[in-house]
Amino acid sequence: MTDSHHPLPDPRTDGPLSVEAAIAQRRSVRAFDGSELTQEEIGQLLWSMQGITGERASRRAAPSAGGCHPLIVYVCQDDGVWRYEPQSHALTQHHEEDRRDALARAALGQSFLAQAPAVFVVSAVFARTTNRYGDRGKVRYVPMDVGHAAENLLLQAVALGLAGVPVGAFDDDGIRQVLALPAEEEPLYLLPIGHPRER
Repeated sequence: MTDSHHPLPDPRTDGPLSVEAAIAQRRSVRAFDGSELTQEEIGQLLWSMQGITGERASRRAAPSAGGCHPLIVYVCQDDGVWRYEPQSHALTQHHEEDRRDALARAALGQSFLAQAPAVFVVSAVFARTTNRYGDRGKVRYVPMDVGHAAENLLLQAVALGLAGVPVGAFDDDGIRQVLALPAEEEPLYLLPIGHPRER
């Protein structure tokens, strides 16, 4: 990816693995074989988290309280940090440098983050939900939203022959600085994804 705006391949809505099989096979994996993800895989993973699945932009792959959709998804790879744009199913470049080593340091030294070919970072604009639901939006609804999106990603990864692990242990301010997040966004989740290393 060299342009600042990069359309992704169309997502698939069928695959060789059932939801039940993906659930049965899902495991937390922290060791990856080093091979890169394809653009088809990146696009499919992002679509599973926040992709448009209906005629309106509020119809997404993961549910959101009141259709507020507070989540923002970034992908950190060797070619920089990219922000997912659900409406166009495309990536826009947010940072030109590989930030995975810095992410690992901000995540309390969890080195496997630096070794994953892609780290999906989920942040939230809480105001999108709290403007409608008040404090309940922050303490309940946005955390539920990110849980829905993360599980979709992890199951989609299994269906693609990939694996990953959810990471919540990190320094919030450190992640904000590493990714230069806008002031209104708060980091919630790190999800490294890759091809699992054979044991």
